[in-house]
Amino acid sequence: MPYSSPSGSPWRQTLLSTSHRSASITAVTDGVAVNVADDHILSNQIIRGLKTLRDHLGCSLHEALDVFAARYEVLRVERPDDFVCTRDEYGTGFYS
Repeated sequence: MPYSSPSGSPWRQTLLSTSHRSASITAVTDGVAVNVADDHILSNQIIRGLKTLRDHLGCSLHEALDVFAARYEVLRVERPDDFVCTRDEYGTGFYS
């Protein structure tokens, strides 16, 4: 059975558990902001965003998930009105 966090959003749990991996993210991105998946992130297209990051960075799925989660948090601060759904609705039905 897929994991669901107490808040009801499995994606939120994934974000919380990956947010501490900044060294890994810096190694994959050379410390540069990666915005190639922003449209996918903003429109809740998680799989497409992960694929875009993997193709662009040539990284593993795990590394792409770390980069995606970090970029998600940046976009929530910098462009909160551009998201198609709320933080609690984001990733509903996505299990990693």
